[in-house]
Amino acid sequence: MTALDFRPHACDHPRVTILSAQGLAKAFGPKVIANAVTLSIEEGERIGLLGANGSGKSTLAKMLAGFEPLDGGTLMLRREATIGYLAQEPVLDPARTPREEVLAGLGAWADARARYDAASAGLGRGDPAAEEALLARQAAALADVERLGGWDRDHEAIAMLTHLGVRRPDAPIRELSGGDRRRVALARLLVSRPTLAILDEPSNHLDADTVAWLEDYLVDDYPGALLLVTHDRYLLDRVVTRTLELERGHLHAYDGGYQDYLEARAERAELSERTEANRQNFLRKELEWLRRQPKARTGKQKARIGRAEASRDIVRPRGEKTAMLELETTRAGKSVIELRGITLMQGEAVLVRDLELLLRPGERVGIVGPNGAGKTTLLRALLGEHPVANGAIVRGQNITTSYLDQHRAGLDDVRSIFDNVAGDRTRIVIGEQSLEVRSYLERFLFRPEDQRQPVGSLSGGERARVALAKMLSRPGNLVILDEPTNDLDVAMLGALEELLVETNAGAVVVTHDRWFLDRIATAILAFEGEGRVVRYEGNYQIYCALRPEPVRGEVSSSDRAQSEAASPKNASPAEPARAKAKLTFNEKRELEGLLDRIDGAEQEVVRLEAELACPRLYAERGSDVPRLTAGLEAARAEVVRLLARWEELESKRG
Repeated sequence: MTALDFRPHACDHPRVTILSAQGLAKAFGPKVIANAVTLSIEEGERIGLLGANGSGKSTLAKMLAGFEPLDGGTLMLRREATIGYLAQEPVLDPARTPREEVLAGLGAWADARARYDAASAGLGRGDPAAEEALLARQAAALADVERLGGWDRDHEAIAMLTHLGVRRPDAPIRELSGGDRRRVALARLLVSRPTLAILDEPSNHLDADTVAWLEDYLVDDYPGALLLVTHDRYLLDRVVTRTLELERGHLHAYDGGYQDYLEARAERAELSERTEANRQNFLRKELEWLRRQPKARTGKQKARIGRAEASRDIVRPRGEKTAMLELETTRAGKSVIELRGITLMQGEAVLVRDLELLLRPGERVGIVGPNGAGKTTLLRALLGEHPVANGAIVRGQNITTSYLDQHRAGLDDVRSIFDNVAGDRTRIVIGEQSLEVRSYLERFLFRPEDQRQPVGSLSGGERARVALAKMLSRPGNLVILDEPTNDLDVAMLGALEELLVETNAGAVVVTHDRWFLDRIATAILAFEGEGRVVRYEGNYQIYCALRPEPVRGEVSSSDRAQSEAASPKNASPAEPARAKAKLTFNEKRELEGLLDRIDGAEQEVVRLEAELACPRLYAERGSDVPRLTAGLEAARAEVVRLLARWEELESKRG
């Protein structure tokens, strides 16, 4: 076994390697996570890490971050490089506020700011004997604050919390939800700007608009390298420049984002199939020759026998298993569920006001909106678990509900996978099929030898698969899903999308996964604030083109007011306050590239306009028109946004 070595590595080339891993090994009993894994991460790279649920992606991320011991191999970190790690369950100081936690992540800046505040407070007490020493400390601290980024870092921390949807920056962290805590941890990491940020499922608990903002920030503003463990396919396609796939302890590397990964992976699978077919053909011919039993075997003949035996001993590549998801639906009437002018309250707050909605069999409504807007409360009202202040919810005839909650609360962590799904049943009936529970669970990629594992020992993705298996084991014609995509791998997401599209059940889905909504939604129900909930026909892209919204990447007026109100008054002396009008380093970099981005966006508008102007489009590909129209609207909005941003930065520079 190779000894563990985690030491700095100096390198002064323009394109430097931040982290180098050689021969990493890790196993939990018979389960191999890393088998001689080797990789390097260079400055400025944005890498996505994919893999099936339970393959060990989070464990590998912890190993690279230095939070998980290695069984073998070496890690080399460039001298003075820093690594920031966002865990799925971050550990924060419960007594701090989000503002304090994020500022604490600034390290040396926070220390300099504290020294400046302490010296200023001492001067305020008016002690003449200490005045000279306090002035010297204040001046030294002021110089350090300016050197480490200036007084705007405080405002940057509040702006980051606002962008990520943390609405209570001065509340104790112990009072926040798990989702808010993850958002605080993400804000702390991004503001601290480590040389390499390792983010494990960064989009979990973020609404769709916030994920879109995060994409822009990571591409345009974040200065360090990134390693993203995520199944958000739009995030992967937009942000990453290289994709890694962890499969049975080995890493496969692909250039580009999610679409490039799909294409290259398909080519690799096809090559593997051809190689195996050639091997089988070679073996068949050689076996036929061996059966003729030649009497006198020369050296060439012995070599031929050796080649045949070596080819025979090659382990045949295991075919990739895919999940088989089915839902038995019972016959329903013309409507599945109808909301007749309902109003929902949470205390004194109005979450939903006078909502009218009719859901028919086969329709799939995606629900979107900011965190805390009331999306889950609406689902609970559909389930009869939250009172309706006004109006009525009318269920259709013979309606049976299949419900998946975002916390997977219906699972018993002490009981096994098998017992959680089986209950008191020995067989599970799906349509005309009667399956043993063991065979049914194999459809969800649980091997027979793993089905007796306690659910509490599983990864988040494996727990999600158990919850899906349990939900789909009984008939239903109204499917209600609350954040079903959290923790599921892309293969399972594809299987769930296919199930929802093919079933005749009505579906109501709360999710932040825009790719998922584009695949399955026939309508979007959007929470737009102050109890206003609006239905838009079509998928998520069409909704984005039709909705009234602030330009993506800007802070809304309400968020801006909240950020200003939360910012400390008189936080800096007059000199730093005047410096606030200058461009920051990131803004200078952004301004330098804006004209090229504007040109690219305008070219995309011209391309889409030309495609929509072609008569053959409507005759041959009429189904593509809504998607192209939505894309054109989005491209035009992007041009407007970029021009506004260019004018803003030019004005600030002037």
